Amino acid sequence: MARGLLVSSAVAALLAAVVPAQSAGASSAAPPDKVTVDVVTVNGSGCRAGTAAVATSPDNTAFTLTYSDYLATAGGASSPTAFRKNCQLSLLVNVPHGFTYAITSADYRGFASLQPGVTAVEKASYYFQGSSSTNSRTHTFTGPMSEDWQATDTTDWAQLVWAPCGAQRSLNVNTELRVQLGASDRSKTSFMTMDSTDGSVNTIYHLAWKQCPAA
Repeated sequence: MARGLLVSSAVAALLAAVVPAQSAGASSAAPPDKVTVDVVTVNGSGCRAGTAAVATSPDNTAFTLTYSDYLATAGGASSPTAFRKNCQLSLLVNVPHGFTYAITSADYRGFASLQPGVTAVEKASYYFQGSSSTNSRTHTFTGPMSEDWQATDTTDWAQLVWAPCGAQRSLNVNTELRVQLGASDRSKTSFMTMDSTDGSVNTIYHLAWKQCPAA
């Protein structure tokens, strides 16, 4: 994923992670103008260069992250380090003057093939650079299973955390997949993905907008 990637204002709403909501009139209308989003860094075994992409909805109410090589595997002939994969994105977002944003929900999807006794974990967090506050959620799946999985994180409007008005900070978006064998048959392979070769499986972030207080 190249530095300086540009995406629409919907991506900016991901910066909803760490600053208490400000006293502004609530509004669900997204700003009409687009913003630039610079990808400062991309790190992690789950999103090697060229294997992650960003797309935005036409109405600026959501954006999608799609991975093509996000796979954690354990057991069988798996590498000892393959049981955990992660992706760390750092974004620098410029948003239209007078607006702020928050994440209302996030939908994570993939496929899991887990042997009996195996546990798999999907974890996600988002936070601003320099902040000690992190919004983090974890979902656990247990074998036996061999099917698509989905996990949704939802935040009530009153509990949303809004980006600071008039400030420009990098946002860190971190995700992780982990497959733990436990007491299962270690000769058999288990795996969990958060990827798609055809773009049909992805992570969707749903966004809320409101206007900042007048100066």
